[in-house]
Amino acid sequence: MELKTVKINNPEALNIIIGQSHFVKTAEDIYEAMMNSLPDAKFAVAFCEASMNRLVRIEGTDDELKKLAGENAYALSAGHCFFVIMRDAFPINVLRAIKDVPEVCGIFCATANQVEVIIVENENGRGILGVIDGEPPVGIEGPEDEQKRKELLRNIGYKR
Repeated sequence: MELKTVKINNPEALNIIIGQSHFVKTAEDIYEAMMNSLPDAKFAVAFCEASMNRLVRIEGTDDELKKLAGENAYALSAGHCFFVIMRDAFPINVLRAIKDVPEVCGIFCATANQVEVIIVENENGRGILGVIDGEPPVGIEGPEDEQKRKELLRNIGYKR
């Protein structure tokens, strides 16, 4: 057994979601969930098919993002994993819908941070153990930081 890390290629710091699924129709079903949640979104979904033809299946609304999603999913090549990348959209708006897709087993991360995926590989294939998502904290929030956080959430429309 060998441990590796795969650095996700996300040159624009776009929001991504990485998860695990189990069926060939995953890319289409996540595409539909995304469209139902954010009909005007620019996004792509790539799904690693771990049996049958073993191809990376790709759906999306933006050719550039489809290429990037496919390349990242192929770099992972870890079982039935999927990779979502979105422009001008946030995971908070689609996570519930993606989690409700019947074949989705779980989500490893949803972020715009730099991400490295921890992979284990043996003679049977590869699997995702977890992710390194961003950098460690530099301190504990104080009253001024709390106020700034609350103002930010209200300014961007997520709290009233």
